[in-house]
Amino acid sequence: MPSPRLPIFANFASFVSRQWREWRAYLLFFGLVWIPLRSTVVDYNPVPTGSMNPTILEGDVVWVDKLAYSLRVPLTQHHLVRWAEPQRGDIVVLISPVDGIRLVKRVIGVPGDQLSLRHNRLFLNGEAVGYAPATSDYGPTVAAELRPHAAFAEEQLPDHPHAVMGLALRNASHRNFDPVTVPPDQFFIMGDSRDNSLDSRAWGFAPRDAILGQAKGILVSLDINDTYLPRWNRWGTKLR
Repeated sequence: MPSPRLPIFANFASFVSRQWREWRAYLLFFGLVWIPLRSTVVDYNPVPTGSMNPTILEGDVVWVDKLAYSLRVPLTQHHLVRWAEPQRGDIVVLISPVDGIRLVKRVIGVPGDQLSLRHNRLFLNGEAVGYAPATSDYGPTVAAELRPHAAFAEEQLPDHPHAVMGLALRNASHRNFDPVTVPPDQFFIMGDSRDNSLDSRAWGFAPRDAILGQAKGILVSLDINDTYLPRWNRWGTKLR
């Protein structure tokens, strides 16, 4: 007598074959085009936290140029070719050396730089970095509970001035650190929200291989702190 299991296996094989015929084009596109494209060429990264306020807000989705510095083997951190290195002021996406999640932060120090921080004022290679009044009214853009405590300025990082934010209500433990020198093939990474960012001040230098690409602009943005409505004025804007 035929085994009662044979019809079950035959039905299952028929089901799999039918699903493959119906979905193979999508599966092949996903596996052979979409995944390698996101892994090596261009990607997007939602930002759920305020560590890069006021430059990047909670609910922004940034687009990432994976070819800004190198070409990688898909789905790995191994370089095939390097043609550039992250520069001071670049906003990069990197793998956290603490827990392996993806972070969006700014490069503050490159190999050979000496850095220190005194009362949230940055010193680079023995010289105090200048600070100027904020060029925009950033207050309305950040979360409502932060506005009464937030102060904004333009940090004059050489060749790349950019906005930074301080918070009077936050612990001041990261507002000072003694001079450190960035080792070869390492980078010092910080968030623009200096009192609300877990970065190189907490976990040390970021290895070059941990940097996946450069965040170039904002694709879309939703106000996830309040209304969850689109922030239309941020869609398609460049980052600096």
